[in-house]
Amino acid sequence: MKGEYIDGLVSVIMPAYNAENYILDSIFSVLNQTYNNIELIIIDDCSSDNTPSLVREYCNNDPRIRMIVNSHNSGPGISRNNGIKVAKGRFIAFLDSDDIWLSEKINKQIFFMESNKSGFSYTQSRRFRTSIKDVGHLIDIPNSLDYKGLLKNTAIVTSSVVIDRKIIGEIPLVDVSKEYIEDYILYYQILKKGFNALGLKNDLVRYRVVSDSFSRNKANYALKVWKTYLEIEKLNLFRAFYYFISYAIRAVIKYARF
Repeated sequence: MKGEYIDGLVSVIMPAYNAENYILDSIFSVLNQTYNNIELIIIDDCSSDNTPSLVREYCNNDPRIRMIVNSHNSGPGISRNNGIKVAKGRFIAFLDSDDIWLSEKINKQIFFMESNKSGFSYTQSRRFRTSIKDVGHLIDIPNSLDYKGLLKNTAIVTSSVVIDRKIIGEIPLVDVSKEYIEDYILYYQILKKGFNALGLKNDLVRYRVVSDSFSRNKANYALKVWKTYLEIEKLNLFRAFYYFISYAIRAVIKYARF
């Protein structure tokens, strides 16, 4: 894959499943970027609502947008894989279909990455529930994370990530079930090659909290983290426990207040 891309183009990968209530906000936030050299690839994961028809309407009106429809419901990890396979851009950016970018996000992040010769970066973010004007506190991030640092951290919001294929090379396609943290497994695979993820300390992403059972979702996510350590990363029990406790402490601090 290295070199088989359009230099300067940012390919935005957006998995979508039953996202009719939120996806237009996410699409608008991409189209309203001050960085214009963008393609938006939306991967519909067999939605049963109006998501495909809403996306199709925008595809017909804007050549920068295209939609892929999965053959069966596969989860966001496989959907991202399918988007990456057809992406034409040097830069790969991820945006969940219920999250929102601020308009300067891509412009600032590409400048940051090129200035620092970084192949992998992420940004600060704020959470919100209903209105983007009613947001939570700014979630801080480390300046940099290596593989071991990421194992004990929950700092990277997927909708903030940009990867430079000119530096990273071929992006690993993580083919795992919904029982694991598929986005972080991708990041682990990249960082295990010796790369660092750099944190851009700018408030550029709005992460939507859509569930009324936020604490339950976090418990489920923690279980996926534990299973990922043991079954995917193949850590022994002692190392898995050490990294999990470190992760849990940081997660509690991160989510202690909205």
